[in-house]
Amino acid sequence: MLRLVFASMISLLPVAAQACDTALVLTIDVSNSIDPGEYRLQTDGLADALRDPEIVEAMVEGENFLTVVQWSGVDKQAVVIPWAQMRTALDVESFAQKARLMERAFVLSDTAPAEAIYFSLALFDDVPQCERKVIDVSGDGTPNGGSDTRAARNAAERAGVTINGIAIESMGLAITNFFRGAVITRNGFVMTARTHREYPQTIRAKILREISRILG
Repeated sequence: MLRLVFASMISLLPVAAQACDTALVLTIDVSNSIDPGEYRLQTDGLADALRDPEIVEAMVEGENFLTVVQWSGVDKQAVVIPWAQMRTALDVESFAQKARLMERAFVLSDTAPAEAIYFSLALFDDVPQCERKVIDVSGDGTPNGGSDTRAARNAAERAGVTINGIAIESMGLAITNFFRGAVITRNGFVMTARTHREYPQTIRAKILREISRILG
């Protein structure tokens, strides 16, 4: 009888939420400055990064959530891969395959990173309360449309969301400096890729840092 009572009490206990270290929104710039070859470097680079053994291990250990957003102008933001949780290596592989095959959402459009940030912030309503919430912004230009990027960055900070960035430079550090001053949050970081050809190795290092329990 006591065993039955104890079992009944256990069944009434609240079920613990699914563990999750990091919910990560991976955003990809597909504005007018990105040609088809550069777009493919971004998608293939992301897919290859997600197949890296260190990233696979960290993703599964943290049971992280991932989603991919493509963005460009003011009204041009789209979820191209919905939220998925990385519970097994097969989950990560499936996500990597989707990243490699995803179609470009927009062409011939402006660059509005503030709207990309606001759009991404709203997506966190659809995932459990992960320990960390991160928006990963990549881009190769400064804004020529949309609202104030610093205001969007500040909204992320108030919401407890970290913004990190990859600045894709052709020369100099103009985009890197813009990301530092207006895009990333105070607890975020920016990495520089010299042209789109450096993007694959940079996105690998960036994702690993974002999901690592030591360096994130």
